[in-house]
Amino acid sequence: MAVSATPKPKPADFPSLDALQHLPAFAVALSGGADSTALLIACATRWPGCVHAVHVHHGLQAAADGFEAHCVALCEQFNVPLVVQRVNAAHAAGESPEDAARQARYRALADALAHHWDGAIHDVVLAQHADDQVETLLLALSRGAGLPGLASMPPVAQRLGVTYHRPWLTVPGQTLRHALVSTGQTWVEDPSNTDTRYIRNRIRAELLPVLEKAFPSFRQTFARSASHAAQAQTLLQEMAEQDLRIVGHPPAIQALQQLSPARQTNVLRHWLDIERMQASAAQMQALLVQIKACTTRGHHIDIKVGRGFVRRDGALLRCYNP
Repeated sequence: MAVSATPKPKPADFPSLDALQHLPAFAVALSGGADSTALLIACATRWPGCVHAVHVHHGLQAAADGFEAHCVALCEQFNVPLVVQRVNAAHAAGESPEDAARQARYRALADALAHHWDGAIHDVVLAQHADDQVETLLLALSRGAGLPGLASMPPVAQRLGVTYHRPWLTVPGQTLRHALVSTGQTWVEDPSNTDTRYIRNRIRAELLPVLEKAFPSFRQTFARSASHAAQAQTLLQEMAEQDLRIVGHPPAIQALQQLSPARQTNVLRHWLDIERMQASAAQMQALLVQIKACTTRGHHIDIKVGRGFVRRDGALLRCYNP
């Protein structure tokens, strides 16, 4: 899809990017859709010469070549260096297509920064916005997630040695499209965005319009709730780190018994996370019951957690993760 050169966009045409002003240089994750197109233009017009771009070509649909062509033309128009990363994003048995594609994107973005621009770029800016944040929160609620899930997407996060920035998490997606239209810019529509077999698309097409009618400010209030959850999770993480120093690593059963059930759960989840294991709510409850009952030398603890086990080893709990 061709990109119009007139009228020439200005930084004021797009939502604020003040959260990025401390970065000397960065890359935009450019898919070619409306959101990332708006982000690339907004960044390139505000900081000409400081912006780079990475386009991940998934090769999963016929439209993929059109996305790449749009990204190439857009970056040429705004004089932005572009790297195209081709990946195999096919999902394995039992893995969701969305998760496989997301993991492939993160690996491709990290590889692009590691092997291009002399390793001088360590930050990537993502175009996820308020609607994406609402969808993430609703998905977390549908799974009965705890605070880490309810915190949704953080504005800044690190992954695979790259720092990711999401400056538009409070900006409605429609605002970005309006900005593009007002400046004569075009984008490429992903055909899969209308496929309601994907739950995110069903939320976007069917649930968000209903929420808009019932709660017109839901994007702002949901974002505020996600922020509160993130802050609470930070406090729980700090407490878990302190408690793990108290109970030890691996944890001593008697020391665990001195904590409340809530603090036991918190520190055990932190310990299991370090061991790359995740316990379901039922598994954690079973573990707490066994810890409470463990008052004799002969008491046996052997709880399945994820693909592994948590077992008693004398006075301690140990992970066995095959």
